[in-house]
Amino acid sequence: MRSETVEVQTGKAEVVHDLTAACAAFVEGEQDGLLHVFVPHATAGIAIIETGSGSDDDLLAALGDLLPADDRWRHRHGSSGHGRSHVLPALVPPYATLAVRGGRLTLGTWQSVCLVDLNVDNPDRQVRLSFLPG
Repeated sequence: MRSETVEVQTGKAEVVHDLTAACAAFVEGEQDGLLHVFVPHATAGIAIIETGSGSDDDLLAALGDLLPADDRWRHRHGSSGHGRSHVLPALVPPYATLAVRGGRLTLGTWQSVCLVDLNVDNPDRQVRLSFLPG
C-alpha cells in the first residue's frame, strides 16, 4: 500500500473542498486497485458529490438545517455551535473508498471527491490518500 498526506487550508468558513484533482494525481500511473481517502479529524468528512452546480452549497445548507450553529450542543468549546462539527462525521463519514481502473478514478461524470468541513475553528486539515493495488 502506498500513502501520502495532503495538506488542505479550509479557511474560516464552512466549506466543501474539492479533492478530486489531488486524488487523480495520486493514482495516475497506477493500475487497478482501490483509493482510500481519509480525513483524520473528529470534525470533518469526505463526500462524493457534484460540485460547481450549487450542490456543494446545497449540502452546506442542508447540514446547517440538520446541525444548526447554535448553543444546543453539549460539546462546547470554540465558536458557537462547534459541537455540531463533532456530530458531522456520523452523517458525512471521514472516509471514502473508490475503485481505480488503469490509473484513473472510476467516478461518474459529475462526481467529485470532497472534504466537508463545518469547523471554522480549525483551518488546517490533513487528508490521507492510500492506494491499494488490486
